[in-house]
Amino acid sequence: MKFETKVIHAGVHPDPSTGAIMTPIFQTSTYVQKSPGSHQGYEYGRTKNPTRTVLEENLAALENGSDAITFGSGLAALDAILKLLKPGDHVVSTNDLYGGSYRLMVQLYERYGIEFSFVDFGDDKAVIQAITAQTKLLWIETPTNPMLSIIDIKKTVDTFGNKDLLVCVDNTFASPYLQNPLDLGANIVLHSATKYINGHSDVVLGAVVVNDSAIAKQLRFIQNASGAVPGPQDCFLTIRGIKTLHVRMDRACQNAAYIALQLKNIDEIANVYYPGFESHIGHQLAKSQMRQFGAMISFDLKDNTAAAANAILAKTKLFALAESLGGVESLIGHPSTMTHAAIPKTEREKIGLTDSLIRLSVGIENQEDLWADLKQAIG
Repeated sequence: MKFETKVIHAGVHPDPSTGAIMTPIFQTSTYVQKSPGSHQGYEYGRTKNPTRTVLEENLAALENGSDAITFGSGLAALDAILKLLKPGDHVVSTNDLYGGSYRLMVQLYERYGIEFSFVDFGDDKAVIQAITAQTKLLWIETPTNPMLSIIDIKKTVDTFGNKDLLVCVDNTFASPYLQNPLDLGANIVLHSATKYINGHSDVVLGAVVVNDSAIAKQLRFIQNASGAVPGPQDCFLTIRGIKTLHVRMDRACQNAAYIALQLKNIDEIANVYYPGFESHIGHQLAKSQMRQFGAMISFDLKDNTAAAANAILAKTKLFALAESLGGVESLIGHPSTMTHAAIPKTEREKIGLTDSLIRLSVGIENQEDLWADLKQAIG
């Protein structure tokens, strides 16, 4: 089954009781049993819900995985992955990552004896030096947030991964339509399904997809034991959003390519970070492991100050100043004070995340209207 068919049909079936073509919202906390232990596969809403089951089966199919486990947010999904570890274990993470992921790792899990190293995964020597006998997880984003670096998933797996060292890929920026890390050997894929998967900025939801039944079993135990599950309404909205994932991504990627090219010709801009440029260090790699180059762009200014960035952020009308990304509407953000404020300034500067860096999530509006909005804001 091709992807465009999977988004609509994989795991989705007409409701057997009514024939409804859309998956019902099973808004229930519990299920009646014929006798103790005799039920129809559902006992309690935290443990299992039929709407959630459909979403998980659909997501597993989109990532070519065997199991998907959903959570109340992307960070709750990361939290579940980190709960696979124990005190004394060590994680090597990319040094360019979402600020919320960094905060969860450093400010919470370091308290419990999990150690973290943050390195450039484009530097094999740095990764090798960071890995120790206690390293149990390699954590990568690709494309990275917010610098849009590209990490070679297959090379990471082949060079560093083994049965005792899991490779996990945050695939949020690409979505399953553009990239499938499990096909490249990754053990675990994470999505903030709040973003492209849902695509309508009306849900907060996370997902983990795997191809290993043992890992899936552990994650399902954590899902039930910790209870950070999504509600049936959010699952329903995400199922609905997925049906247009391919259409939305095609349009957003086209718009981003156009916007990135226009930004490159603006005198006030110092750098435009977009893997679709042939000059981007990861361009050829992105071309080989992604189907398109995505709809995220970052750029910084020659006037490398937050004030210069704020002057632009205050003037856009179509690009809404807001956290998040991946919706049908275009968003603009200031990573150093918004999505990545939890990362110390010295660490941000190591990866090139300047005070003037602006991040764009390009939506599906008319590309000329979007460019006119940015152009007048930049001045």
